[in-house]
Amino acid sequence: MKTVFVTVGTTSFDELIGGVTCPEAVQVLKARGYEHLVLQAGRGSILPAADSCPHIRLEAYRFKDSIAEDIKQADLVISHAGAGSCLEALGAGKPLLVVVNDKLMNNHQLEMARQLHMDSHLLYCTCSTLTETLRTMDLSVLQPFVPGQPKKFANFLDKAFGVQ
Repeated sequence: MKTVFVTVGTTSFDELIGGVTCPEAVQVLKARGYEHLVLQAGRGSILPAADSCPHIRLEAYRFKDSIAEDIKQADLVISHAGAGSCLEALGAGKPLLVVVNDKLMNNHQLEMARQLHMDSHLLYCTCSTLTETLRTMDLSVLQPFVPGQPKKFANFLDKAFGVQ
């Protein structure tokens, strides 16, 4: 069963949870062959009920000690742009769609997502473009992110934040 795992980390990102469970997004996921949607909803006010998304199997929870198993079981990870969540998904070798919270001020997450996208490691969008991105995404263009290379990661951070 093709599975999408959505994580907001320890934050509140109701706009992402609402966006990925709206009828249009669910319809696109179904059309792409996904049948199971697992949501890690964090501190937000939205925790969808299992029966709130007809046509797709839905599980939702706020927190777990580890999301590693959910990532491992996923065919696609949709994540907020937190560095920890992104690196965990990339380190597991999973296709990653990062949804940047464009409501944040001084948004360093956008720079990180943009750089990882330019290096072909992930796709990114905002909540307002999520459904269209799901509809048009081509996961075959993504390249593996090789973890465990501190020098390469340090260079990546320098590049992402404009430090030379």
